[in-house]
Amino acid sequence: MPRRGLLRVPAWVMTGASGTRTMTSAIPDDHLPRERLDAVVDRHAVLTATLASGPDAETFVRLSRELAELEPVVEAVRAYRAIREELDGVEALLDDPQTDREMRALAEEERGAARARLAEAVQNLRLLLLPRDAADEKSAILEIRAGTGGDEASLFAGDLYRMYARYAELRGWRISVIAASEGTVGGYKEIIAQISGRGVFARLKFESGVHRVQRVPDTEAGGRIHTSAATVAVLPEAEEVDFALDERELRIDTMRAGGAGGQHVNRTESAVRITHEPTGISVVVQAERSQHKNKARAMEILRARLFDRERSARESERAADRRSQVGSGDRSERIRTYNFPQGRVTDHRIGLTLYKLPEILSGEALGEILDALIAEHQAALLAEAGL
Repeated sequence: MPRRGLLRVPAWVMTGASGTRTMTSAIPDDHLPRERLDAVVDRHAVLTATLASGPDAETFVRLSRELAELEPVVEAVRAYRAIREELDGVEALLDDPQTDREMRALAEEERGAARARLAEAVQNLRLLLLPRDAADEKSAILEIRAGTGGDEASLFAGDLYRMYARYAELRGWRISVIAASEGTVGGYKEIIAQISGRGVFARLKFESGVHRVQRVPDTEAGGRIHTSAATVAVLPEAEEVDFALDERELRIDTMRAGGAGGQHVNRTESAVRITHEPTGISVVVQAERSQHKNKARAMEILRARLFDRERSARESERAADRRSQVGSGDRSERIRTYNFPQGRVTDHRIGLTLYKLPEILSGEALGEILDALIAEHQAALLAEAGL
C-alpha cells in the first residue's frame, strides 16, 4: 500500500513534446481567485524583503503585524498549489497510454487521496481569504445580567456564568470577575468578568443576546414550569490603541462600596463610577478595596463598551445588504432556550436543538453550539464573497 502523496510521477509524464507541463481537464475547478492568491504571495515576499532591510522601529512593528496575518494564508496557498501540482501529475499519468497496469492502479488510489486533500486545502484557503474581524484574536469582557423572572433569573444568570467559566477553563483561558452583584437567593443580578486568551472573542462573540430558561423552580410547589431570562453581552477587550478615551468626556464619581455588613463593609470611598458623557454609558466597579484598581477596571469595561459600540455600528452598515447573518448582535434578541423538563437546548438563530442540557451547562458541550454558529457565519460570508 503506497503512502499518501508519495507516488513518484516520471518526468516524461509531466511534460509534453514541447517541454511544457501537460494539464488535464479531469481536475475539478475549485473557483479560487488566482489573481488574489498571487497578490497575497507577492505582498508576503515584499514584506519579507522590506523587514530584512532594517526599517525604522515603527515601520518594523507595523509590517511585522501584517506579515504575521499573511503567514497562514501564504502557507495555505503553498500547500494548495503543491497538492494541485501533485494531482496534475497523477492525472497526466492516468491519461498516458504508456502507463502500465500496476502504475495505473497506484495512480488511481493516489488520485482519490489527492482529490480529498485538495478539497480540504481549498476549503481552508477559502476561509482564510474571508474578511477578518480585527477583534477576533482579542480577549473579551463577559457581562451577564438577570432579566425577567426575579430570583429565578438571578439563579439562571449564575448558571450561565458557571457555563462560560467552565468552558474557558477547558480552553485554557483565564477568567476573572471584575464586578458582581449577587442575587438574594443565589446567582447574580449582574456579573462582569474578563476572559483572557487568544481568540476568545472569535469563539464567544455570537453569545450576545437574551438566553431563556424554562424549568420548575425549587420554590414552586405546584410543579409549574416558569420562564426566566438573562442577557449576555460579549465585548472585545479594547486597548488604548483600539479606542482612546478622552478624559475631558468622562465624569468620575467615587462612593462607598456596598456590602453585606460586618468585616466586608467598605469604610472608604473605593467604589468608582465612570460616565462617558457624550453617550451616557456608565460603569460602576466596586470589586476591589483599592479605588485605583476599581478605576482601572472601570476604564477597561468602559473602553470595551465604547469600542464595541463603534465596531457594531460599522458591522451593521456592512451587514445592511446581507440576506442572512447569525443574529443581529442586538442584546434584546432572544437567541437560545434552555428547557430543563425536556433536557434540550435550542439556538433559535440556526434552528439547532441538542438534547445535552447538562453537558452544555457544564461547558463540556457548549463548543458544539459555538462550532455550528461559526460554521453558519462562515457559510454566509463565503456566499457573500462568492468564494
